[in-house]
Amino acid sequence: MAPIDIARTLFTTESLSGGLRHARMAVRAAGPDLARLSAHHLQRRALSVNSTQKVTLGVIAAYTVIIALLWNIPYIRWSLWPFKMLVIAFHEFGHALAACCTGGRVKSISLDPREGGVTHMYGGMSAITLPAGYLGSSLIGALLIFCGFNIVASKVASIVLGVCFLLTLWWARRDWLTIVTVLLAVGLLVACWFIKHAEPLRFVVLFIGVMSALYSVWDICDDLILRKVNESDASVFAQRYGGSSQCWGVIWSIISLIFMVGGIIAGIAAFPETFAEQESDSKNFIPT
Repeated sequence: MAPIDIARTLFTTESLSGGLRHARMAVRAAGPDLARLSAHHLQRRALSVNSTQKVTLGVIAAYTVIIALLWNIPYIRWSLWPFKMLVIAFHEFGHALAACCTGGRVKSISLDPREGGVTHMYGGMSAITLPAGYLGSSLIGALLIFCGFNIVASKVASIVLGVCFLLTLWWARRDWLTIVTVLLAVGLLVACWFIKHAEPLRFVVLFIGVMSALYSVWDICDDLILRKVNESDASVFAQRYGGSSQCWGVIWSIISLIFMVGGIIAGIAAFPETFAEQESDSKNFIPT
C-alpha cells in the first residue's frame, strides 16, 4: 500500500478552503450588482404598454361600450345592422368550416335581418359544429384584435378576410343579402387601403374584431330576452348533450372573453411600434 503524503493533503485542503472563502467573499461583493442586473433583465422582459398601444386599448374599450349600447337601444341598434350581418357571416362561416373539417358537407349559408343566420349542412360532428359558430367568430375576432395593433398586420388580416368572404359567397349561392353584405365589407376594407397608407384599416379591423369577439356574449343575452325564430346553437346543443342552453351560453361567452383577452395581450407583446414606425412599414408592404 502506497504511503499517504499528509503534507500535500493538508495543503490541498487548505487551498480548497481558502478558495471557497474567496468565492464567498466575491459573491457577497457582487451581490448588489447581481441584484441590479437581475432587476434590469426582469424589467426588460416585463410586458409594457407604450403610448401607441394605450391609444389602441382606449379605442378597444370605446368600441366595446359603444357597441354594447347600440346593440340594445331600440331603433338606434339598426345603425349596427351592416356590421351585425358581417359578424353573423363569421358565425356561419365557423359552422361551415367545422363541418368541412369533421367530414360534413355544406349545402348553403343564408342571413336574415330578423332571424340571424343559418347554415344548411349534413354530416360532421355536431358536438364540434354547434359551438363552432360562436367560438369560431370569437376566435376570428381575437385574431383581428391582435392584428389591429399594427397596420401591416391589419393588411394581412384583410387579405385573409377576403379569402374567407369568397368562401362565404360560394356557400351563399343565391342569398342576395349575404352577397351584398360581404361585398360591402370587402369594399370598405379595400377603400381603407388607399387612405393614409392604410392607417384607418387597423381601426376598422379592430372594430370588426371587437364586435366579432363579443358577438357570442351579446347574442346569447339577446337569446335570453328576445327569442329569434331560429333555435339558438346553445339550445340545440343542450337538447343533444344535456344541460341548459343558458349554461352552455355562459360557458361559450367565457371562452370568448378569454380569446379576446389573449388577442389583446398578444398584440401588446408583438407590436410595440409607434404610429410613425407603423406607417413607414406600411409604405414598404404592398404600398398604395
